[in-house]
Amino acid sequence: DISPLLKDPVAFRTLIDLLEDHVRASFPKIDFIVGECLDSRGFLIGPPLAQRLGIGFVPVRKKGKLPGATQCISYSLEYGRAELEIQSDAVEPGQKVVIVDDLLATGGTMCAACELLKSLKAEILECLVIIELKALKGSEKLNSIPFYSLLQYD
Repeated sequence: DISPLLKDPVAFRTLIDLLEDHVRASFPKIDFIVGECLDSRGFLIGPPLAQRLGIGFVPVRKKGKLPGATQCISYSLEYGRAELEIQSDAVEPGQKVVIVDDLLATGGTMCAACELLKSLKAEILECLVIIELKALKGSEKLNSIPFYSLLQYD
C-alpha cells in the first residue's frame, strides 16, 4: 500500500527523486515513461517522473478507456481474464520506453503491458516498480526484459 507515501509530499518527492536518479543513471536516451493505469497506481508515478525527465507519458489502460484507435491484449489473472489497451499511435517503432508501476506481484499485468509495447515495436528499456513481492516470482515472467524495484518483500 503506497497510500501513506502519496499523502506525504516530502516522501513522494523523495520517491520521484530516487526513480529519476535511477532512470537518468541507467538510460541516457529515453523517449517515454509508460504507466499502467489498470487497477494500479502507475499513472500516479509515471507523469511526475516523465515531467522530471523532460519526456512524455503514455498510459496503458483497461479496455474502453482510451480514445481513438487502440491495440488491445487479453491476459490471464489469478481470478480470471482482463484486457489492456494502448493507443495505436502512442509510440513509434524503435522509441525507447520504461514501464512504471507501483507493485509487481504475479507479473501478469506487467507482461501484458510489455506485449502491447512490443506490438508497437517500442524498445522496452526496463520495467520499474516501487515494490516487488518476490515470493510471487512475477519478475521471472518478464523473461529478458530488465527489471528494477526499489523495495522487495518476500
